[in-house]
Amino acid sequence: MKSFRQLSLAIALDDQATFDNFYAPNGTPQHMATFLLKDEGRKFAYLSGASGTGLSHLLQAICQSTSLGRNSGALYLPLEELSQYPPEQVLEGLESAPLVCIDDLQLVSGREDWYVPLFNLFNNCRDTGCRLMIASHLPADQLDIKLEDLLSRLKSGVSLHLQNYKDADQRRLLQYRSNRRGLYLSDEVALFLLNRLPRDTHALMEALDILDKASLREQRRLTTPFVKEALGL
Repeated sequence: MKSFRQLSLAIALDDQATFDNFYAPNGTPQHMATFLLKDEGRKFAYLSGASGTGLSHLLQAICQSTSLGRNSGALYLPLEELSQYPPEQVLEGLESAPLVCIDDLQLVSGREDWYVPLFNLFNNCRDTGCRLMIASHLPADQLDIKLEDLLSRLKSGVSLHLQNYKDADQRRLLQYRSNRRGLYLSDEVALFLLNRLPRDTHALMEALDILDKASLREQRRLTTPFVKEALGL
């Protein structure tokens, strides 16, 4: 197993996770995130939503936002990769960064060893002016956290909830992301994908990656027969 230091240095932001690449039916998440970045008085925000609603994408887009400036020092911490390490190591000194984005907080819900280090991070960020954004699949009041002071901190900021995609939203998401890649995805092919693949955003985007490469390699349009062949459906 890699040391925490080795892993933290290896964590890289997904260069596709930008505001331009983020699709929301009403655009609210991007507008709210942009507002939070521009409003210096907002030091904490809590983002919630089910898996596949774009929480990780949105946090990484915030870290990569041009409004922060290139090489701003903003930090993205995916707890899916980091929760196995001692919380003191993961959270130590983060308050020196201008912005810290912690993803998948639900993974340490119920883990008492994380309570005090997280609470201390809130206090340290308040002292240094570091902005803190936390994302979780659960709203703050549904987390299994017994430290009331920490729970109070988690409820203290701006709260943003990302809604699940409806079928029509998933189709538009596929077409939006295809268009961003310079690919034309018809309604027919988009519906075929939705009917044959898991209704999971991550799975759909992985399929789109495969189709993008196959289309470029074969110099073919995204027709239903070609999609079936490329994905082995």
